[in-house]
Amino acid sequence: MERLEAMQRFLRMKVTRQLDTDTVYMMKAPRCGIPDVAEFSTSSGRPKWQTNSITYRIVNYTPDLPIRVVDDLIQKAFSVWSQVTPLRFTKVNKGEADILIQFSAGAHGDRRPFDGTGGEFAHAYAPGDGIGGDAHFDEDERWTNSQADINLFLVAAHEFGHSLGLYHSKDPQSLMFPTYRYVNTDNYRLPQDDVNEIQSLYGRRR
Repeated sequence: MERLEAMQRFLRMKVTRQLDTDTVYMMKAPRCGIPDVAEFSTSSGRPKWQTNSITYRIVNYTPDLPIRVVDDLIQKAFSVWSQVTPLRFTKVNKGEADILIQFSAGAHGDRRPFDGTGGEFAHAYAPGDGIGGDAHFDEDERWTNSQADINLFLVAAHEFGHSLGLYHSKDPQSLMFPTYRYVNTDNYRLPQDDVNEIQSLYGRRR
């Protein structure tokens, strides 16, 4: 019950310590797979990249969108973070990269299998060696560049926040809030809560 209470407090819900209707609804809402509360997270401390020049590689592509569109949306998702920090992101097409991006269904080699359509739609790992920084997207979801289904840009921008070292936010308006909601992506600007958190790690854009 401690974890249930912690989740209810984090999501600013009425603390009932029970699996009531509102809690079950929130648990079933489309969401990121990273734990909400820092002490239950997959990383410890405040990990961050020790360089401002970060590379990424798209290991494979979802068939839901044209390759060119996926490339554009991923680049746009990284840019929301580079616009407010000194970070620079460079796409590489082969070999090693700091952040590997892949689309997979079910078990995909990291001991955190996806759960099919709905529920968890993606997860990413904090900066570090090996799998650190990598972002995985559930191929059982339908990825879009619109309000329909799951918008790839919004989810990717959220997951890359984890790839850079951010935890989930308690602010429902924050990009780093754990559950998914669509917002207009035209001329998207990072909410101030997210700006404050990322700049606390990497500083302001010079």
